Amino acid sequence: MAREKTQRRSRGRRSPFAAAALIAVGLLMTGGLYAGASAAVASTDESSTTTTASVAEGEKLFQANCATCHGLNLEGTETGPSLNGVGALAVEFQVSTGRMPMQMQGPQADQKPVQFTDVQTESMAQYVQSVAPGPDYPSARVLDGEGDVSRGAELFRINCAMCHNVAAAGGALTEGKFAPDIHDTSALNIYAAMITGPQNMPVFNDMNLTEEDKRDIVSALLYQQEMQAPGGFTLGSLGPVSEGLFIWIFGIGGLIAVAVWITAKSN
Repeated sequence: MAREKTQRRSRGRRSPFAAAALIAVGLLMTGGLYAGASAAVASTDESSTTTTASVAEGEKLFQANCATCHGLNLEGTETGPSLNGVGALAVEFQVSTGRMPMQMQGPQADQKPVQFTDVQTESMAQYVQSVAPGPDYPSARVLDGEGDVSRGAELFRINCAMCHNVAAAGGALTEGKFAPDIHDTSALNIYAAMITGPQNMPVFNDMNLTEEDKRDIVSALLYQQEMQAPGGFTLGSLGPVSEGLFIWIFGIGGLIAVAVWITAKSN
């Protein structure tokens, strides 16, 4: 009996299924350990990158990605303007929206996929601010969205709607230029646009709109971004243009279809 048990055990150890199971378990354990180690290294790298964001890092990024057009000392070149006095906010707006670096010359710099992380963008902004001081980041209160929404909407209609549309849907300008929609624009970039006046947008300094006015406008636009349309389809929020086109195509088109059907039935 003892010899039979020993033979059965030895045969069980040599089973190919047991070997395959052991290999699978080993691979799973190795893969799990590798994934855990990779995640730990990535989180460490991210935290170290966050803590090392600085003017020095911004200078390296600027020289590698921006100096070709704007000059090593921000003096500008034939293909790019000088950055003297633009400050951190202009860098934040242009880089965080993907407008810069520009792929090619055109009527205006359009939004495209962002090429830098938030930390890298802030580093370049700090570098430009250290070399050519200008408008800097605002206080958190200006961007909190807790301003007077009603007053902000009125200020937006008076100062901004002629280009950006009452519903902030954007609109066409002259010579192939346009005012972009603000449906997904962050509070910081809304404020930065008012302060720095990118593209064809005028600069709204504190003589035109006080900081409290800007806070109210930011609050109104943030409220509009979060608000659900109570009337159903917005049709792009372009007002009579899209509404008239919708009525022309579907309304008059439907009447013509009914008239043709009635005529065909009578014949």
